[in-house]
This record gives sequence, C-alpha cells and structure tokens, in this order.
Amino acid sequence: MATVVQEEVGLRRALGRYVASFLVEAGDMAVLAVRVVSGVRHGAGRGTLVPIGFAVGVRSIPVVAITGMFIGMVMAVESYGQFAALGLATRLGSIINISVVRELGPVLAATMLAGRIGGAMAAELATMRTTEQIDALACLGVSPDRYLGTPRFLACVGLIPMLTVIANFMGVLGGAIICLGVYGVEPHFYWENTQGHIGLYDVFTGLIKSLFFGAAIAVISCHHGIHSEPGAEGVGRASTKAFVASFIAILALDFFLALLLSSLYRYLYAGGSGKLI
Repeated sequence: MATVVQEEVGLRRALGRYVASFLVEAGDMAVLAVRVVSGVRHGAGRGTLVPIGFAVGVRSIPVVAITGMFIGMVMAVESYGQFAALGLATRLGSIINISVVRELGPVLAATMLAGRIGGAMAAELATMRTTEQIDALACLGVSPDRYLGTPRFLACVGLIPMLTVIANFMGVLGGAIICLGVYGVEPHFYWENTQGHIGLYDVFTGLIKSLFFGAAIAVISCHHGIHSEPGAEGVGRASTKAFVASFIAILALDFFLALLLSSLYRYLYAGGSGKLI
C-alpha cells in the first residue's frame, strides 16, 4: 500500500514539474514574441534581412514545389477509384484542388519548412549561444531577441505565404497531371468543376493560415535557439525541439483557424442571411 502511495506521489510531482516547466517555457516564448513583434517597427537592415530571406524563400522553393506536386498526385491516385465507381471522375478536380488549397498545401508546406527553416534557425542561434556571441550582443546593449529574432520573423511571415502559393500551384498541377494524363478524365469538365467550387475565399483561407504558421515557426525556432543548452548536444536538442514544437503548433493553429474561418464563412455567405447556421 505504501509503495502505491509513493508511486502516486512521485507521478504527481513529475506531472507538476512538467506542467510548471511547460508554463515557464510558454511564458518565455510569449515574452520573446512580444519583443520580436515590437522590433518590427524598427525594421531590419538590408544586410541582415536579405540573406535570411534568401535562405528562407529561394532555397526552399524546390522542396516546397516537390512536396506540393506529390500531394496532388497522391490525392488523385487515392481518390480516382472511388469517384470513378460512382461516375464522378470529373468531380475529382474540385475535391483535390480545394483540399490542397485550403488544407493540405499550407499545412504540409509549413511542416516541411519547419524542418528545413526552423531547424536551421534553431541550430544557428544555438551555436551563437554556445560560442557566446549572443552574450556579446547583450553586453553591447543590443537586444538579442530583436536583433536576431525580428529579421527571421519578418522573413518567415513574408515569404512562407508565397511558398504556400507555389505548393498550392504544384499540388493543383500534380492532381491534373494524374487525372488528365494517366486516368484520361475529360479536361473540360475537370476544370469547369474546379472553377465552380474554388473561390478567392478558399485561397485566402490557406494564405491566412500560412501567415500564422510562419509566425509560429519563427518564434518557436528563435526561442529554442536563443535559450539552448551549451555544447554540441545542446545545439542538436534545440534543433529537434524547434521542429517538434513547430509541428505541434502548426497542427493546433490549423484546427483553431479552421474553426474560426469556417464560422466566419458561414456567417458572411450562408444564404446571404448574414446569420450563423
């Protein structure tokens, strides 16, 4: 009996330490986010922002394009059998493209970028922490959060939506290649059904999500990099934690933004009544 009680007490203490650690880390991340966002009004120097923007944007185009194309191709392969059996093969365009534009494109592109960009940011800043460059900035009276975090925040928020557009385009193209070129779906009806089901609101929904995803990747990666543990092991842990935390944040944000944007859509466009249904 005493052993069971001790195990329960130990479990509660471990859970309490975990919750306390999570709350402290969340508070530190919130403070970092406020400092980074407050530094936006001061801007970032061209010598700082351009190289970061090049790494975030230009170098990410191939991986985002390949990811987007295979998303559309896989969607087409998995969906064709069921739709063709029902005589709805020409409806594939609307289903594939709206799924890519509203959901799969932004989420999977952000996930790939969290691994590529977020991990690299965290490792770079963790290395600066290990070599005491961040401490040197603080000694010079420069805020490391603003000096290092703001340019990365601006690059992610400004460029990840553009990369999402590329992922969406390649996803639509990949789905069309499989449906039209491999399965022989009638092109006219394929594109006509697509045009009738996808509007500007669907495109803006994906772009709004990508804005939040980019902000989350930047803040989380900078936090884990700046507050990393010393040594080579700390650099590796910072990179891993940045990706895992960014991935979880992307999924959580996607859920809550989907709820919010769907409710907003119903409120604005449901039958022209302007009321929720």
